[in-house]
Amino acid sequence: QVQLVESGGGLVQAGGSLRLSCAPSGRTFSRYTMGWFRQAPGKAREFIAAISWSGGRTNYADSVKGRVTISRDNAKNTVYLQMNSLEPEDTAVYYCAADLERLFNPSPVANEYQYWGQGTQVTVSS
Repeated sequence: QVQLVESGGGLVQAGGSLRLSCAPSGRTFSRYTMGWFRQAPGKAREFIAAISWSGGRTNYADSVKGRVTISRDNAKNTVYLQMNSLEPEDTAVYYCAADLERLFNPSPVANEYQYWGQGTQVTVSS
């Protein structure tokens, strides 16, 4: 059973930064594209960013482009989401997800990810 574990969420003031991390636990897999999504109360799950297994290709939602950077350290089997200039509208539960099929083309479509973490809360105060 593969589990993805997110960490790094918390409470931050508007304009601040957070770095989220995600790593698989239990049985791991060697190659996967990783995506980050978020879901605010009463809203649909929203794509944030994704990165190919080599890290050579990334994909960002227009709503966060320029404020968010996705990266990965395959030696540590960890993917990061650096978020800067946070706004109250960024308040949500953030999820990481792994796609074992599309290794070179990180997808913004949630249904194309096979494994999901439990989520980490990010709250941005005004």
